[in-house]
Amino acid sequence: MSIPKLVIFDCDGILVDTENLANRRLAEWFVAAGYPTTFEYCRKYFSGRSMASVQKEIEETTTVRLGADFVDRWNAGLPDLFAHGVEAVPYVRDFIEAVRAAGIPYCVATSARISKMHITLGQTGLLPLFEHAMFSSTMVSRGKPFPDLFLHAAKTMGFAPADCIVIEDSVAGTQAGIAAGMRVYSYHGDPYSDRDGLAGAGGVLFDDMRELAGLVPIH
Repeated sequence: MSIPKLVIFDCDGILVDTENLANRRLAEWFVAAGYPTTFEYCRKYFSGRSMASVQKEIEETTTVRLGADFVDRWNAGLPDLFAHGVEAVPYVRDFIEAVRAAGIPYCVATSARISKMHITLGQTGLLPLFEHAMFSSTMVSRGKPFPDLFLHAAKTMGFAPADCIVIEDSVAGTQAGIAAGMRVYSYHGDPYSDRDGLAGAGGVLFDDMRELAGLVPIH
């Protein structure tokens, strides 16, 4: 396999360990709104997706109404939620540095808003490594599992989809990368990861960031 011309990183669950914090709060909010769910369910089915798409699914399939201001309220609470306890995913910085050293362009493309990335990447010291190229699902009409975000990132960075690889941890994100015509490496190092779902979506599985340098040809 040839050396990729662009490496696209997801953010939550790949660069920063936020999924458990976020989905515990999400489950609490949903239960309070009358949608019976659990942290485990949210972690499995809503990770890697925009809150707008999650709200749309719930309101189209149930009688629960989360309110027109749901997404705004959710985003307003993120600075407090991520003020403490957010850490970089173990060893991911080493791989980023290896990609940089190899001279391969890279970026971050995530369902999260740019403002949220500034909080979480800022907390972990990774923000300076990604400020040059940050892409959010707010920039496209359809979020993951649709390919729009990754295609937008590749086009903006000046590369053909076939020359890009994606580093993901969610089923929706893996599906989006595959649909974009990119090779996807799917991380399942979190105990709540949907390993079977990731495999079914077509990702190359790995459970330790130290494995990536051996899986991805960067030299």
